[in-house]
Amino acid sequence: MGPPKINRTISQEAFEGLVKENMEDLGMDPDEALQDAIETLTLQGVDLSGIVTCIPGVTSISDNPVIQCLDRLREIDLKIKYQKDDDDLSKTGYDEMRDVFVKFKDMCSAEGSGNATIAVKNGGLDLVVLICSKIQIRHEHCLVAALNALASLIYDPPCTEIFRKNGGVKIVMDILNNGCQNVNILNSGFSVVAAASTGNEVVKEEFMEAKIDEFLVKILSENSKYSIPSSYDAMRILLTPDDGRVVASQVYGYARKFAEVGIAGVLVDSLHEGFSSPNLLSACIALKAVAVNDEICRSIADSGGINATFQCIEDSGEQNNKAVAKACCSLMSKLAGSDANKSAIVHMGGMDKLIKLSSRFSDDPLVLQEIMSIICVLCLRSPENAARAIEAGVGDFAIQSMQKTILLANGIEKIIRKAKENHVSCKAAATDALRDLGLDNYNS
Repeated sequence: MGPPKINRTISQEAFEGLVKENMEDLGMDPDEALQDAIETLTLQGVDLSGIVTCIPGVTSISDNPVIQCLDRLREIDLKIKYQKDDDDLSKTGYDEMRDVFVKFKDMCSAEGSGNATIAVKNGGLDLVVLICSKIQIRHEHCLVAALNALASLIYDPPCTEIFRKNGGVKIVMDILNNGCQNVNILNSGFSVVAAASTGNEVVKEEFMEAKIDEFLVKILSENSKYSIPSSYDAMRILLTPDDGRVVASQVYGYARKFAEVGIAGVLVDSLHEGFSSPNLLSACIALKAVAVNDEICRSIADSGGINATFQCIEDSGEQNNKAVAKACCSLMSKLAGSDANKSAIVHMGGMDKLIKLSSRFSDDPLVLQEIMSIICVLCLRSPENAARAIEAGVGDFAIQSMQKTILLANGIEKIIRKAKENHVSCKAAATDALRDLGLDNYNS
């Protein structure tokens, strides 16, 4: 296996120059010249993302629909006065701008199209951030379309940096604060927060300094009957340590700040509503992200979180909702990390409830895995809980699961040994697994 390819970049002008050279010096026809340039550069490891593949003298970059949208947005932006009292030209401009943004967002969201990259490399992200800072709240439809387009342009850490350097955090927080009574603006605004915070520790920090934790608690408390799914996404991403450039993430401190301003109670309330809440699944996932230490786990329990989670687990079995079952079990596994909560879960008949759920979802390995994870946490350092687990039938459940999946016949030994060999962090667990599967040479 040779060394990995190192992607190099190329400018739009250089790409067009190569195509032109193929046509003029090598006598290729336009389509052949274009294809040859693409293949040659690709073989050389050149990164062509964001390059508009046009043919000089035949087509141009301005023929690309993404570039056309950007050009039109710039034209409309110059016409609109963005004043308190709009003139007729501005009113018409807002309507057209909304339509262009909708079309632009659809193109940039198309998977595998590369349109978002083209837009960003041609100043699209800078432009959309600027326009978002100008549109007033009363022009809801245009502002929502602009925010949705903005979220579609922020797809990697370099994009989040462009957003940050253009003052994006303050601009979006101003929009959210001014539009806090409008669910559509909130949902679109939080989608930008989620996109911009992904993989960028500095952006997370700026949003936290802008007190987005307090704002989210306020919004979710006041709008519990409405669905604002992106608000939960924003919270989850703000609390996810996903920036590989930093050694020690601050997100665990952010989780404590969220807990201090009362997020646990707000999220538990959504769980208490059960399947009548449009936010049930999102609340489970967000609450798990908040539960980063023993104190917070206990505070969630004190708010009725264990009772609410168990009720949702039982209801998920009745509703045959695998997504909710998995999310609630994953949350319960996190809450069970607190020794105080372990006892409460077991005393509530937790073992029996988990075995019952396992029978409901006996054909879904992902749900079963989460159930076993809870049981493992409950039994850790607790012989009494382990005894309760065996009494509830956990031993039979584990054996039946292994028999049903025919683990050994499907090559599980080979997979475990490969993990043991290639990943130091897996060595001890892999050895234990090989031993528990009854293999004599589990230490080798």
